[in-house]
Amino acid sequence: MRDVLDELYRRWCEDEPVGLATVVATFSSAPRAPGAAMMVAADGTVFGSVSGGCVEGAVYDLALQAVADRVPAVHRFGVSDGDAFAVGLTCGGILDVHVERVDRETLPQLDRVVGSVQRGEPVAIATAIAHGEPAVRGRHLIVWRDRTSGTLGTDRLDSAVIDDARGLLAGGRTGTLHYGPEGERRGEGTTVFVSSFEPAPRMLVFGAIDFAAAMARMGSYLGYEVTVCDARPVFATASRFPDADKVVVDWPHRYLTAESEAGRVDRRTVIAVLTHDPKFDVPLLEVALRLDVGYVGAMGSRRTHHDRRTRLQEAGLTETELSRLASPIGLDLGARTPEETAVSIAAEIIALRWGGGGLRLTDSSGPIHG
Repeated sequence: MRDVLDELYRRWCEDEPVGLATVVATFSSAPRAPGAAMMVAADGTVFGSVSGGCVEGAVYDLALQAVADRVPAVHRFGVSDGDAFAVGLTCGGILDVHVERVDRETLPQLDRVVGSVQRGEPVAIATAIAHGEPAVRGRHLIVWRDRTSGTLGTDRLDSAVIDDARGLLAGGRTGTLHYGPEGERRGEGTTVFVSSFEPAPRMLVFGAIDFAAAMARMGSYLGYEVTVCDARPVFATASRFPDADKVVVDWPHRYLTAESEAGRVDRRTVIAVLTHDPKFDVPLLEVALRLDVGYVGAMGSRRTHHDRRTRLQEAGLTETELSRLASPIGLDLGARTPEETAVSIAAEIIALRWGGGGLRLTDSSGPIHG
């Protein structure tokens, strides 16, 4: 939903109702993950996508219908039967899409949600997408870490959803929750979709070199908040790294320690150490490999890696901690240039995040989308 949020809010401010279609569940090789959204404005303009093209036409019509009849509903799209005019997913997956009308009446808290997103404050929208009572379907409950707004119908259901939504929000996850009609944990019949809006994950690039500039561009493209850090002020300048959100002059290990202690490093954070200079990278990796982060990679030859590993062992790091180090950094793509190397590093980060094997798809079998 984040990709259509700005336009959705603009139409909301102009008191224009729109149709919002959101992927709420996927099975097998579906093209978009839960949370992907498509918005259809009253003038027929479309923003976003729920399937990359497979079922957009059908969803477009359903979104306009939801605006007209004000009835939210979940629609399932399965495998196409091969007919060019059939509605289905040619990739072989199954997609559940929730379609609803959004306006000032159905989602009165949208301005507060947008404000939180703009400030980087985590917030989630919990939507009842299935319930025995039609009046409950489509209701929204907004959940922050310390407060809520709205209701799904009963205190018991709200209480259960708030607890679980905060768990999803803490992990930066979007997903569906299942309960009984009154929020019973072991019940069924009620489904709530939680769309989480958390601050962008961080990419910390250490070493103000040309490879870092390419990595900053790649990180920004992938949606990370990118920081480039180097202890040398003559190299760590904003003009050399225009794609970085921040350029910091500090000793890398000192900066990372301070950021961790301030709570600005989490398990979504990725760290790329491009200095390949022992006086910088060894103290930095001592800190990084002991943090609960998503990725730690270090640039350098195999000889450099061997020397670095020996120094880290002497510094007291365990084999478990050392096993978390991706070094030499990146996947074997045959990269040569800084830009190609950035693609290689990004590919490794993506593969580790989603469990990919880094193989050519043409040489593998099974689902393309895990």
